[in-house]
Amino acid sequence: MAGSLNKVQLIGRLGADPEIKQMVNGKSVARLSIATSQSWKDKSSGERKEKTEWHRVVIFNEGLVNVVQQYVKKGANVYIEGQLTTRKWKDESTGQDKFSTEIVLQGYNSSLTMLDSKNSGSNSNLVSDNKSSLPNENINQDLSSLDDEIPF
Repeated sequence: MAGSLNKVQLIGRLGADPEIKQMVNGKSVARLSIATSQSWKDKSSGERKEKTEWHRVVIFNEGLVNVVQQYVKKGANVYIEGQLTTRKWKDESTGQDKFSTEIVLQGYNSSLTMLDSKNSGSNSNLVSDNKSSLPNENINQDLSSLDDEIPF
């Protein structure tokens, strides 16, 4: 088989309101922080456990940026498709090279679907009964621990 595939699919909740920024070329970019969770029952203690993973999402697709800006807020349940990208940049304060791994949505190979009726304003794309693998509505993790030194 020739070729390769770089595709990421996530269903999760936004941990903060989206950040919308203007690039030097005048186009907008959106940054999201999406949480996904797994829960299980510990075999030895019988205790319910949960693990949350945080994912950085960067949206360059102008149409999706407009939708995110108007309709997507903290706590929104979303489905995204994009590509995994790692970029290298220099930390201005230390001069050291840093790396950021993100899910990038750009071009025709990306999508974003709002899954909450309260955020989308309609019942289309509503997936409210299947929350077993999604984080709780009350995401109480300190987002300041995420590396916000990404230059745009």
